[in-house]
Amino acid sequence: MSTQVPRLLAGLVDDAAVFPPGSAAPPDAVIDHRRHRAAWYADLVGPLLLPASMIEAGELSGLVDPAEGFVIGLIGDTGVERLPVALSFLAPDGVTARQVEAPVAKRGEDPQPGLAELVKLAEQRGGTAVYAEIPLTFGLMGALDTVADARAGGLPIAAKFRTGGLAAELFPTPVELAAVICACRDRELPFKLTAGLHHAIRHRDPETGFTHHGFVNVLAATLAAAGGAEVDEVAELLAATDAVRVVERVRAHRDDERPLWVGYGSCSISEPLTDLIRLGLVNGGFEE
Repeated sequence: MSTQVPRLLAGLVDDAAVFPPGSAAPPDAVIDHRRHRAAWYADLVGPLLLPASMIEAGELSGLVDPAEGFVIGLIGDTGVERLPVALSFLAPDGVTARQVEAPVAKRGEDPQPGLAELVKLAEQRGGTAVYAEIPLTFGLMGALDTVADARAGGLPIAAKFRTGGLAAELFPTPVELAAVICACRDRELPFKLTAGLHHAIRHRDPETGFTHHGFVNVLAATLAAAGGAEVDEVAELLAATDAVRVVERVRAHRDDERPLWVGYGSCSISEPLTDLIRLGLVNGGFEE
């Protein structure tokens, strides 16, 4: 582990360069990801996230050397049932899927049928980490129980939640997100997040008017939840716009392993890295 990236932040940011709003072309994303993996801040960066549709279309073929051991996270944008098809494309290129992530339902739909399919995939894939993206609506707590039961049975499955998007209702309130974090804590269930976590501290986007969660807020809130805090205290940390309060809590745990929160995808690695340097949570100078 690098002395410049503390243990608490290891693997926090998956490389989602090909996803909006970055929408990098696959060749550029692969080249940039290699650069991230070789940089001084490499310990911060998780795998390159690629959609199943891109893999099925053969867009990764020819971009990697089978001998280099390229690692990705596969995002199931084609549906849970087609994930095995996309996974079958990886082996010929010498690519490994460290994790598979897929939505199990749309907002308002029963998540249990899709979740059952994803549990089957986890059974078939052995040690590959599987993340079920569960809408923060109907059937949420029952779905968390199902995931927790499968995990308790030895399957490498966990939860994933959306924290932003193109509409205001896709941004959970601090209380809603705090309730989910505490629900995962109570079930000893790791979770991932996606969308909206563009910067370290909670802020309002002047272009859209949407208020975004800050990823350092989430980290401070998760640390508090893991320490036994209840929903109201966790929500206060998520809602804080004063960096000092959340940064000090995070700094106090910089040498600890990160509890519960596995990480999140960002279409930019430089933005969260720059924020972490500015806040004094990562040591080092950044050059793009």
